[in-house]
Amino acid sequence: MKIGFCGLGNMGAPMAANLAAAGHTVKGFDPASPCPDGVAAAVNTGDAAKDADVVITMLPNGDIAKAVAREVLDAMTPGTVLLDCSTIDVDSARAIAAMAAEKSIGALDAPVSGGVGGAAAGTLTFMVGGDAAAFATAQPLFDIMGQKAVHCGDAGNGQAAKICNNMILGATMIATCEAFALADKLGLDRQSMFDVVSTSSGYSWTMNAYCPAPGIGPASPADNDYQPGFAADLMLKDLRLSQQAAASVDADTPMGARAETLYAEFVEREDGAGKDFSAMLPRFEKRGRS
Repeated sequence: MKIGFCGLGNMGAPMAANLAAAGHTVKGFDPASPCPDGVAAAVNTGDAAKDADVVITMLPNGDIAKAVAREVLDAMTPGTVLLDCSTIDVDSARAIAAMAAEKSIGALDAPVSGGVGGAAAGTLTFMVGGDAAAFATAQPLFDIMGQKAVHCGDAGNGQAAKICNNMILGATMIATCEAFALADKLGLDRQSMFDVVSTSSGYSWTMNAYCPAPGIGPASPADNDYQPGFAADLMLKDLRLSQQAAASVDADTPMGARAETLYAEFVEREDGAGKDFSAMLPRFEKRGRS
């Protein structure tokens, strides 16, 4: 396929490089980042989208995603597909789909899970909302960039799946960190704590696969001084999106709301900016109940 790729940052660059390495013709644009090997440089977003079968965007927020969508849709032809892999709010995703429909262009919202490592390795998971025909067109590209793509239904449902998943993840990481800090103060050895919880009803991904305690369980960012695999800043972004979505549909999400508050304190008023989201553990180690 001919692919336009807009947004070549930490996630977009390796995704575009993998598509080029697989034999697709990829033309990319980013105002701040260079094109990776194998990707031709476009002069702007419209140039990247011109003559493309699929245009992929990986952008930081809904306002930018909508602005870029307007630019690329003007350069695209009917029957092609706009594939937005950004993590943005549900309403913005649905607005982009509506803009695309007016031009008879397929649109998919397809946020990802797997981080920079998954982008580089081609092992991302895509949560996809939008038209089934557009999903079928993009499926070969999902197979290159990731290990799994789940079609979640209509436009916006990919974003809905992502924010629901990450609301669970954020709240679960906080609970896991709290439990380790409590175990420390009760005199329970961390390895014993892990051995019990990882095989008991407290089992979770945050405990078993991404343990926030250094030297416990599989290697994780905790073993690298909490250098980010998934940054606390990004967790805060996703939790805010979850609460924005909850407010829009009058959903009661008290755990999600509390997780958002705690990550906001950690990132904006403490020392969490630039650290992994599991760095909540040393935060709780230093704190008492007051």
